[in-house]
Amino acid sequence: MKPPPTNDPLDPAVRHNTNSRDCTNWFEQLRPAVASFAWLTVITGCIFPLVLFGLGRLVFPDQAAGSLVMNAQAVVGSQLIGQSFSQPDYFLPRPSAAGAGYDGGSSGGTNLGPSNPKLFQDIRQFAGDYRQANGLALDASVPIDAVTRSGSGLDPHISPENAALQVPRVARMRGLSEDEVRSFVAEHIQGRQLGFLGQPRVSVLDLNLALDQAAPSHVR
Repeated sequence: MKPPPTNDPLDPAVRHNTNSRDCTNWFEQLRPAVASFAWLTVITGCIFPLVLFGLGRLVFPDQAAGSLVMNAQAVVGSQLIGQSFSQPDYFLPRPSAAGAGYDGGSSGGTNLGPSNPKLFQDIRQFAGDYRQANGLALDASVPIDAVTRSGSGLDPHISPENAALQVPRVARMRGLSEDEVRSFVAEHIQGRQLGFLGQPRVSVLDLNLALDQAAPSHVR
């Protein structure tokens, strides 16, 4: 006769059945976790980014392509990234700490705190250079964006006040009247975003391109 079943945990048959049930339960708990991970990876890592990319290209084609600025069928820059201008017949951007200046691969600020002496040294140096470049008095006030770097080092804009102080220099170097150059500045002032965010600003690249079209630069 077969011995009656037992629940003795020391019985090898009972231990085998218990271990089998434990393995089965473990796999049953692991399987939905693995399946959820795989599905979430596909949805959030593949499908969702592709959908956003497609919608961006459809609804905001210029922004999705990098907000590129074209001139004579050639890409000359981006609306989102500033670039250096050093010639005196161009409007100059604000100082930059990105690499050697407006380096898109080294975006960043100086990380100098308000109590750091070097911050004050840099501001004094930038202020002196700005006054000299624009023929201002040694004690003339200058806009804050003319002597400070942006957090990204890639700010494509300057303030209207900054642009206004550069008008006489640019007009003189271009052979234009100051009123003509001021009209270019006024045309390129962008208002606050949504009417209340940020401050009015001027795109340096757009303004300089407009000047090149109206009165090509002869300074080399």
